[in-house]
Amino acid sequence: MGSKKLSFEEQLKSLEDIVSKLEKGDLPLEDSLAQFEKGVKLTRECQLLLDQAQQKVTILTQDGEEPEVYTKD
Repeated sequence: MGSKKLSFEEQLKSLEDIVSKLEKGDLPLEDSLAQFEKGVKLTRECQLLLDQAQQKVTILTQDGEEPEVYTKD
C-alpha cells in the first residue's frame, strides 16, 4: 500500500478528528492509546511543516523587511 503525503490542512483535520474522538471518552483504552499515538505523530509532522514554512518566510524576507499582511476590508 502506497503512503501518500497529506497536506498540512489534511493532517490538521485528522488531528482535530482524533481530539474529538478522545474527548468523547468512549473509546477502549487500547484504542485511545492508538489514537493518542497517531495524534502525537500528526502533531510532529504539522510542526515540521510549520517550521519549514517559517524558514522559507525568513529566507524570503532576509533583506530585513517584514512581509506585508493583506487583509480583507
